[in-house]
Amino acid sequence: MCRNIRQLHNFEPAATSEEVRAAALQYVRKVSGSTRPSQANQEAFDEAVEAVAHATQHLLDHLKTSAPPRNREVEAAKARERARLRYGTA
Repeated sequence: MCRNIRQLHNFEPAATSEEVRAAALQYVRKVSGSTRPSQANQEAFDEAVEAVAHATQHLLDHLKTSAPPRNREVEAAKARERARLRYGTA
């Protein structure tokens, strides 16, 4: 489940709120062991996602680095090449 959580820090342009929320959703899914909570747990699930997203955004806003920002397209190309080598895909 958590394979979809991607590093969000030090990219240009910065991570969007949608990316932060998607990472929070994946985290809550992993921790809860459920991709879709029951109706009885939906409110707690949604509150957890919002809390994790808020904490994640706060963290990203306050992290400092001396490294230059990475380019999303370059990093995506590197990931595709790693996958091609690992899985033999075209």
